[in-house]
Amino acid sequence: MSATAIPVAVEPTRDEHLVAAVESAGGRVVDLAEARVLVWIGAVDDFPDLHDRIVWVALKTAGIEEYVSAGVIDDRRVWTNASGFYAENVAEHALGLLLAGLRQINTAVLRHWDKQPIDTAVRSLHGSTVAIIGAGGIAASLIPRLTACGARAIAVNRSGRPVEGAALTVPSARTDEVWAQTDHVVLAAPATAETRHLINASSLSALPSHAWIVNVARGPLVDQAALLDALRNGEIAGAALDVTDPEPPADDDPMWSLPNVIITPHVANPASGLTRAMAPWMAENLRRYQAGEELLAVVRPGRDY
Repeated sequence: MSATAIPVAVEPTRDEHLVAAVESAGGRVVDLAEARVLVWIGAVDDFPDLHDRIVWVALKTAGIEEYVSAGVIDDRRVWTNASGFYAENVAEHALGLLLAGLRQINTAVLRHWDKQPIDTAVRSLHGSTVAIIGAGGIAASLIPRLTACGARAIAVNRSGRPVEGAALTVPSARTDEVWAQTDHVVLAAPATAETRHLINASSLSALPSHAWIVNVARGPLVDQAALLDALRNGEIAGAALDVTDPEPPADDDPMWSLPNVIITPHVANPASGLTRAMAPWMAENLRRYQAGEELLAVVRPGRDY
């Protein structure tokens, strides 16, 4: 390895997948004191004080709201997150949750051969419309999967710029127009002040009674008390949640006992495989950095995602 290879710290532990990625891209793994690049895979509470020689920090998560709130992200260096890195994993999980609810697989697990109520509740994804709120990398991976199942996608993003494969793209300022046009909703948006409780009593009442809501984004996008009321009252058909607010739900949370709710323990992108999935993206970004090219997933100043 060249002595001039860029020095990279992988902290707080030298994960084998990320170390291999750095070395494959011509980097040199060093202690933080010697580094010019920091790959941080620890918790925000443990984030170290950075010396001025650190020119780029790569974070392992797509959501950076905790780092923004903690005042960690500064304007003295480049910061990247993992936006889009785990999209295939999350899109696959979102589709699985939606299909499980529509085909009543969760109810059959609980109620066994309770044929009549299960039979009459089964719906098909084919021919339905699915709104994806937060149409970034996850949507780009999910839309072809929905299309393969015979469903139509409505994409909601900040700009309203058309999303490939979507039948319709709507700017986030007009999200309320979407509820009456869709059968089901997948939440894939970042947690910001604007998206907090995006799903609330008003949006739930505007959705059709056969709607399923899938949340693979962040728990605070959903007003969970309003969701509980809507599920109990039959305003919507069901909810499939990989994230909750609070997370995890309390042991006595009534959501656990509802037959029209699926809760998975924040595993759309499993933490156990996160660095393995991140590694090729890290290698590509390091290659780009050394070549003077634009990095992937740069955190823009003033943005909280």
